[in-house]
Amino acid sequence: MQPLKHDVSLSEVHSSVDTTNQKGFWRKILSFLGPAYLVSVGYMDPGNWATDLAGGSQFGYSLLWVLLMSNLMALLLQSLSARLGIVRGRDLAQANRETYPPVINFMLYILAEVAIAATDLAEVLGMAIGIHLLTGLPLIAGVTITVLDTFLLLWLQRLGMRKMELFIISLVAIVSISFLVEILMVKPYFPEVVTGLVPTIPNDTALYIAIGIIGATVMPHNLYLHSALVQTRKIRSDDAGKKKAIRMNVIDSAIALNLAFFVNAAILILAATAFHKTGQTHVAQIEEAHHLLENLLGSKLAPALFAIALIAAGQSSTITGTLAGQIVMEGYLRLRINPWLRRLLTRMVAILPALFVIYYFGDEEVDAMLVLSQVILSLQLGFAIIPLIHFVSDTEKMGNFTINTRTRIVAWLIAAILIYLNLRMVIGEAIQYISSSNNIFMDVLIITGLLVLVGLLITVTVYPLLKRRRKPVAVAIHEDLRPLEISAPEPYERVAIALEFSQHDSKLISHAIAQSKPGATIILIHVVESVTAKLYGPASEDMETRQDSRQLEYYVQELNSKGYMALARLGHQQRQSEIVRITREENAGLLIMGAHGHKGMEDILYGDTINKVRHALRIPVLVVHV
Repeated sequence: MQPLKHDVSLSEVHSSVDTTNQKGFWRKILSFLGPAYLVSVGYMDPGNWATDLAGGSQFGYSLLWVLLMSNLMALLLQSLSARLGIVRGRDLAQANRETYPPVINFMLYILAEVAIAATDLAEVLGMAIGIHLLTGLPLIAGVTITVLDTFLLLWLQRLGMRKMELFIISLVAIVSISFLVEILMVKPYFPEVVTGLVPTIPNDTALYIAIGIIGATVMPHNLYLHSALVQTRKIRSDDAGKKKAIRMNVIDSAIALNLAFFVNAAILILAATAFHKTGQTHVAQIEEAHHLLENLLGSKLAPALFAIALIAAGQSSTITGTLAGQIVMEGYLRLRINPWLRRLLTRMVAILPALFVIYYFGDEEVDAMLVLSQVILSLQLGFAIIPLIHFVSDTEKMGNFTINTRTRIVAWLIAAILIYLNLRMVIGEAIQYISSSNNIFMDVLIITGLLVLVGLLITVTVYPLLKRRRKPVAVAIHEDLRPLEISAPEPYERVAIALEFSQHDSKLISHAIAQSKPGATIILIHVVESVTAKLYGPASEDMETRQDSRQLEYYVQELNSKGYMALARLGHQQRQSEIVRITREENAGLLIMGAHGHKGMEDILYGDTINKVRHALRIPVLVVHV
């Protein structure tokens, strides 16, 4: 794959959310609600189930406080993520790209992709287990079937953002109702449940599970996702508008994350009441929990609800990983590929280790793999949290919206706790392995890996504190304003051009002028394809939308100053259909497009726009090789 130098198609989602023109209190609130629900589904995915079941069955209610602490941590961190996106118009990946050197950014990108792969692994295994419990299909077949949800996601995005949110909320409701019914069936003694809110870690095994719970709850890729999704809301650009947006997003996050806390707490309480209190203290497998529920409760309803909720949780959270993956790739690498390919790559990275473990070690190792995936997530947290705290503490860039001293102290305290717990767990596991290992190569590899991670953590922490400023780098998909080189005009009265905002624009516009009559109108078309623009269309106010709008207007001003008539048309969402629509609306007699000579795999990777556009139009399409 090559760094992106031109636009390629992303999946279409037709919707828009304008918060500035809503009448009435509830309409205004509802216009802001949404991003946190996309984020929250990742907080109740199958990875959470594995850690919650293991914690509840082995230690009763004693780790309930870890869930509460994780939820409060997540609420603060997600609010900081939203603040970054609202105030600076940057997602976390873009802000990192602006701040850190290329080598550090590449390492952070790899770690972010590892976190996304670990999340997707949990979703794959969870859905496969749920399918197995409901239908009896082998786990290896269920894992293979999960490839199909790639196409479900793309179909949902085409229906529009509100319909996608409704679908997600429906799945979350299925999970919530299922566990509410099961809690009523097991009848926990709530005064005893409350004792689990007193902080205690019984032993090292409890610490391992506690870190897994934290990793499953405070998910690093969600910080990337939230900082981008909040930009889908169109807000007033003044301080009052930003302040209101921050307040509303805190409310949104509080509702969504508390719902996720209820689901996780319900799973742990269910495991503690149904298993720990009946002597079944080693129920760490989801399948075993499913079978025991019927025996202990004497009802087939509980295990059926358990399996259905598991599938719903896995399917809903798959959207989080996909969108986060797109944002991470675009922010760090400025690389954009077709959504189905991005989704398929992410899913294959998750499926291959799952198939390997099931084939060679058997089904009984699946739940251990689920817990491991959540510990891997927790290990990535420091590399997302520390930059985030630095960015929202930057007075120069955040202005009046810099977080206050108290919030900063709490945020750094959370980061310190998470890093300490992770280092304690990882170093302990490493020492235990090395002390019983006779493989010097593996010992050296483990020690080297630990030193690299600790060194990267220190660098990420210290680098923003240095006074030296990096030379400005491009963070938007498209580069900054470009001058044009114009040649003489000819034939058509209205000529449309599909621009890509690259060094090829001058060549395309020159061909358009060569084909137009004196006094003809040049219609400049560009389609915004950022993740947020895909989700919310014209209502998107993210950095790429603003930059692309300025670029078009800059082109128009430059053409007008040279005596040419020009107008700008900015499209959103799917590239092919938007070019066709705008060309028709402007009654253009000719459309000019650039061709890059892609073929074979490159068309699959970057998309094939020209053929789809030329078949949809009934006017000449001039294809210029660039």
